[in-house]
Amino acid sequence: MPSRRVVTGRSQEPRRRFAEELRLLRGARGESLRQVGERLGWDPSTFGKMESGESLGSPEIVEALDQHYGTPGLLLTLWELALADPSQFREQYRRYMALEAEAVSLWQFSVSVTPGLLQTPGYAREVLALGGLKGKDLNQQIEARTGRQKLLEGEDAPPFRAILSEAVLRTPMRDTQGWRDQLEYLLEVSERANITLQVMPQSSGLYGLVNTDTMFLRLLDGITVAYVETAHRGELIEENVSVERLQRAYDLMRDLALSPVESRKFILRMLEEAPCEPSI
Repeated sequence: MPSRRVVTGRSQEPRRRFAEELRLLRGARGESLRQVGERLGWDPSTFGKMESGESLGSPEIVEALDQHYGTPGLLLTLWELALADPSQFREQYRRYMALEAEAVSLWQFSVSVTPGLLQTPGYAREVLALGGLKGKDLNQQIEARTGRQKLLEGEDAPPFRAILSEAVLRTPMRDTQGWRDQLEYLLEVSERANITLQVMPQSSGLYGLVNTDTMFLRLLDGITVAYVETAHRGELIEENVSVERLQRAYDLMRDLALSPVESRKFILRMLEEAPCEPSI
């Protein structure tokens, strides 16, 4: 079968094609990034990042661009294809890792699993193994995950606040002693000056981030970005309006969570209730 002939000469990679289309449409209109920003009401740098492929933006921005350029549905379709591209997830995660290392403060909400920055090696092994990793790949990922924890150590460590759903603390590991080690580690790190742990009790009812693990990073330039993650995918969110919406949901949750002191008592109760290895 003959190879498929490229008709347009444009990129066949979804993310690059989306960025390329944005540049072509703006160029055809003879507009600057600042003009587009002024007409649509967003920061021009947002469109610059989208055109360079650094960011995909939000569906609201893409719909506004479709209307602005008179391309109903075209850009949104290209955006959806770029978002669904498996390589996109890996690229966004790599960028998130780079930003995490530079963050001046971090805060997170965890739905059902202890956050990676607070996992013991044993806990990390069990969680990562559930995703299909094994052997050398598993060991490398455990080392990488626990290595990230150095970010929270030392005199210059950034402040980190983690809100843990009660489900995180009521879902034990298969390894009984490993689970006790994890709970003890949470108690240990909660005593550090730069780490604040809070528990979101089930009695609080439904809340804004009920199904989404979310991490916020404040960067050196004062900008805040968010990374949301489910069991199957993650997304780096840099658009101001979307980050602000997530931040408001987080702030409301923080008001519903137990205080740091009460949260320590809660974790201690979980440790007291956790089964012990049978004595021989």
